[in-house]
Amino acid sequence: MGRALLGGVRTIPFSTSKDPRGALTAVEGGADIPFEIKRIFYMWGVQEPFERGRHAHRDTEQVLVCVAGHLTIDLSDPWSTETFRLDDPTLGLYVPAMIWTFLYDFIPETVCIAAASTHYNPSNVIRDWDEYRRLADAL
Repeated sequence: MGRALLGGVRTIPFSTSKDPRGALTAVEGGADIPFEIKRIFYMWGVQEPFERGRHAHRDTEQVLVCVAGHLTIDLSDPWSTETFRLDDPTLGLYVPAMIWTFLYDFIPETVCIAAASTHYNPSNVIRDWDEYRRLADAL
């Protein structure tokens, strides 16, 4: 039987300053993000049924930040699931490689930015739950 993979998931608080002009949140590579960023992408305009994900990345780490609106994310390994609500642009959610992700409960105004440790390679994305369980159990 494999090892629990969710132990590496954590929230990351980002430095934020506020003054009468508004708020500014800074994210520092190397200090806040636990990997070298190779790719940034963002999700917005998510349509009904307001869901994304349902996959895992073999070797990609990610940090997700909801900068507008909100969403809910279930992070799973073959043995357990943890649920997180992303609705605070001053917090990032670190998702290690080989974690099954399911994002849902978006509202139309939601914008979620993701920083990734690798360039996108579709062959490194696991989209079948049974295949994911088999691979994760072997770790």
